[in-house]
Amino acid sequence: MAAISDFTVKDRKGNEVSLKAYAGKVLLIVNTATGCGFTPHYEPLEAMYREFRDQGFEILDFPCNQFANQAPGSEDEIHQFCTMKFGTEFPQFAKINVNGEDADPLFAFLAGEKPFAGFGKGLKNAALQKFADMNNRAFGDKAYIKWNFTKFLVNRQGEVVARFEPTEDMKTVRDAVAAELEK
Repeated sequence: MAAISDFTVKDRKGNEVSLKAYAGKVLLIVNTATGCGFTPHYEPLEAMYREFRDQGFEILDFPCNQFANQAPGSEDEIHQFCTMKFGTEFPQFAKINVNGEDADPLFAFLAGEKPFAGFGKGLKNAALQKFADMNNRAFGDKAYIKWNFTKFLVNRQGEVVARFEPTEDMKTVRDAVAAELEK
């Protein structure tokens, strides 16, 4: 059985990074985009990072352009946007695919551990579901992630303990991170 520490990813400069480097930390792993309606999530993510990083918390940011081409820039352009507009300091990795035959194995694993359970109730969520279904049709059974800013919470033992869709209130995400850090 795979564990988070078994994966190697690429940083935004293309260097290999073993996730063993994050052993013993609480992680929030996120697929992001700079031109999405959820891009403002960077602000509460950065606030959470600044509040909790000294307690063993890391956010791992993976830009992805698979959702309506909402992350079209290079790794450097994306990084510059995030640092200039939102002051992000958490680690940002190379742009990846999270769905399809060439999906990053980390995201296939995360989604296997915590599958999609819906965007929630309400007209806005139903509209996103319809748009996500159209976008993900091409990926078939390999449509692991439904939209940008899907977040996976990983405990200090490297277990995936929660999945938050982009429609989840960021206060709920923050509270879950705080609770995990207290364990």
